[in-house]
Amino acid sequence: MRRWLPLVLSVLALGCASTKASAKADATTSATATTDAKAAPKKPLFERLGGKPAVEAVIDDFLGRVAQDTSINSGFAVAHVPRVRQRLIELVTVGTGGPGTYSGRDMTAAHAGQGITNAQFDALVGHLVATLDKFKVPATEKGELLAILGPMRGAIVEEP
Repeated sequence: MRRWLPLVLSVLALGCASTKASAKADATTSATATTDAKAAPKKPLFERLGGKPAVEAVIDDFLGRVAQDTSINSGFAVAHVPRVRQRLIELVTVGTGGPGTYSGRDMTAAHAGQGITNAQFDALVGHLVATLDKFKVPATEKGELLAILGPMRGAIVEEP
């Protein structure tokens, strides 16, 4: 909403101008502001999500949801949860343009032999969406994050 406020105010100022000179000056200002807004680089998704504290909060809530779901939590029973947490934070941080590196294995190697099904993957995505909704992540950012993570399905799911 904040991105649109200057444009809306410029349009209102332009509509309320009483002289041609004012209208022309306002139009020039509005055009410059609009051009500057388009030219300004978009912040990385990592920053728009709220940085490291937000990513950590999302991962913690997500892992809590997964731990409670008996249809998918069996793989986590033998996992080193603090390491899984750290790898997920790294994965999301790097994937969304944040600082650092991902120190885990590739998705195929990390999930080989686990027999993860499409239904289990969908349940994980459902938990992630519920977590993002809990933290009121805007639809644009939520969509961008899911678009980054979604293609990993092929490397994680092992059923035909």
